[in-house]
Amino acid sequence: MASKKIVDDVHEIWKTYSLKRDVWATHAQEDREFRFGKQWTAEQRQTLEERGQAAIVVNRIHPAVEAAKAMLTSNKPGFRVSPREDSDNKVAQTLNGLLEYIWQISDGDQILRNIVDDYYVTGMGCMLVYEDPEADMGKGEVMLKDIDPLNVYVDPNSRERSCSDAENIIVSRLFTKDQAKSLYPMYKKAINNASTDNFDTDRPTTNREDDNEVIFPEDTETKTTVSFGKGDEYIRGYERYHKVQENMFRIFESWSNREDLLTENDFYEYTTKPAWRVNGQLISDPAMAKQIVTQLTQQYQQAAASAKQIIASGQQVPMPDAPQIEELTHADLLESGECEHVEISTKRVKMEVIMGDKLLYERILPTGDYPIVFFMNMHTRTPYPVSDVRMVKGVQEYINKTRSLIIAHATTSTNLKVLLPAGSVDMTEFEQKWAQPGVGMEVDFDMGNPIVAQPAPLPNELYQNENTAKQDIDHQLGLYEMMMGNSQVAPHTYKATVSLDEFGQRKIKSKLADIEYGLKRTAIVAIELMQKLYKEEKVVRLLKPNNAMSEYMINKKMYDDKGDFVVINDISVGKYDVIVVTGSTLPTNRYAQLELYMDAYKNGIIDKQEVLKKTEVFDIEGVLQRTDAIAQLQQQLQSATQTIKKLQGDLQTREREVYHAKQKAEIEKFKGDLDSTSTKAKAAGTIFEKRLDDALGQVQKEVREASKEPKKGSTSSRSRKSSPKGR
Repeated sequence: MASKKIVDDVHEIWKTYSLKRDVWATHAQEDREFRFGKQWTAEQRQTLEERGQAAIVVNRIHPAVEAAKAMLTSNKPGFRVSPREDSDNKVAQTLNGLLEYIWQISDGDQILRNIVDDYYVTGMGCMLVYEDPEADMGKGEVMLKDIDPLNVYVDPNSRERSCSDAENIIVSRLFTKDQAKSLYPMYKKAINNASTDNFDTDRPTTNREDDNEVIFPEDTETKTTVSFGKGDEYIRGYERYHKVQENMFRIFESWSNREDLLTENDFYEYTTKPAWRVNGQLISDPAMAKQIVTQLTQQYQQAAASAKQIIASGQQVPMPDAPQIEELTHADLLESGECEHVEISTKRVKMEVIMGDKLLYERILPTGDYPIVFFMNMHTRTPYPVSDVRMVKGVQEYINKTRSLIIAHATTSTNLKVLLPAGSVDMTEFEQKWAQPGVGMEVDFDMGNPIVAQPAPLPNELYQNENTAKQDIDHQLGLYEMMMGNSQVAPHTYKATVSLDEFGQRKIKSKLADIEYGLKRTAIVAIELMQKLYKEEKVVRLLKPNNAMSEYMINKKMYDDKGDFVVINDISVGKYDVIVVTGSTLPTNRYAQLELYMDAYKNGIIDKQEVLKKTEVFDIEGVLQRTDAIAQLQQQLQSATQTIKKLQGDLQTREREVYHAKQKAEIEKFKGDLDSTSTKAKAAGTIFEKRLDDALGQVQKEVREASKEPKKGSTSSRSRKSSPKGR
């Protein structure tokens, strides 16, 4: 009975929401048809045919939407996760890598293009953040996908841009029963027994036609040539999201510093989980506990065996202590106070999945935010925004009517009408020869002159107005001609072109703010789901554009330096903020950016590596590695050159020192020789002086002796006196 009430409630809510949004949905459907060229109604086509005009479509909306979409999705968004409170900064970096990871595995670039397309055409894009339990070999993955806005039914009383205040959000679409069973294989029996419907109110119709027969989803209900499959039964599926007050338990583990928020069922399962106290250390992971117990047991057995051998040899040694192992439950830890808990009441999103009149399942999602994220265009304080296409449909119709009139006038101008006086020519002959060049005909001018009926020329303003109308469409979408690739309107100088391009992007940045707001909310919901889903060890690898591989490891269980058991990159713990790098999805002017970085490099603000990152080199990582290697070699070469110069200087110094030392030695030798010679000279002088003194003394002695008076009678005296006379 409870399930039947849920089904009845969902059906009633869906019908109410469907009626409330009917006007918006009709406009949105018509906007989408205009975007793809279905721009004439059946009545308009009939009127043109009666006038002899063709229903010409000059689709200016499609290229404008494509250009705006390309502008806003040129690059993948840049997410930046930052920790709050005591959260881990390294875990924040890991979460940043995980956001990039789910963006890659979900093909986020294509999803964003679809969302931006819906944003411009219908007025809003819708992103669903969900868990895929079958991904990663049954381990589960957080995934992203876009939803057709015409399949989304929002509480009409919602006033927030994010629709966070909506009482209900329903996603509903048609399936064949085979599609439904393929999507929900566990509920095949319920789907087979589910009721079908006539689906008269599935989608609005607009009575617009197209020569190319572009098929839209609503055509499946009105055209027998289009169907999901011949003989298939259609069934309507519903996914209802609404917020409920849920009793939950906030727990805190003192041994791991882990904080978590659990539902009543999860809390009961938590209390029954085993835990182990091994030598006083609490371990709640079974695999790690088994590993530790096995290791300690082996160590004890080895130590005990060694002790027994020593005792057997006659020596006395104490037996080792056996490891103390105590098996507990988390209920025991809650009772002992080692694990704290508090019961709180909080809002959680409840999801109910229905096929036809059968409730397949219901569950409480681990998030307080709706997993459907809205990218609102012109928000009207209602869940029914206005699109850019809706604003330019009148201009597009004017272009079509103008072009149809111009072509009709051209056709009339080339098919001249001649007014002839009655009886002046043979009409049969005239009609046969009129179109032949160089053919003469006899005309009786007495009966009057022929008159050629010329259509009135179209005013030049008509052609100018068509071009102005095209510009009006581009301006509505935040574009200008140079952004559309028209080089004729570009300035003559490069810097002027760069400046104009940057200025032009400012016109689209209001749209960019809407997209970035939606991306931020997407990341917030994704992180909430990742913190609940990714609890086991997981290695995430990201392939960069340059083929480099980045690796992120989460929930790695290991011992730290102190020997304590820890979990590395436990993403389930902590609170984090997310920002989207402003303008990260916009195209980058690589020349302007490179010039800016070159100026910064010349001024010494950044290094060569930062400049290289802004180039178009594919293997940036490889080039950077080679650049580092070259820089190291250059540094080593410079160091070796400096060493050589130093050695050369030292050699010159030594040579000078040796030269001076040699001279000093020669001087010392000369000085020694001089001293020796001086000594010898002094000795010789001393001897000479002594000999001289001796000789002088002898002479003096002889002089003294010769100077003495001779005695009287002495022969010698007389002889000396008589000597002169003899001469």
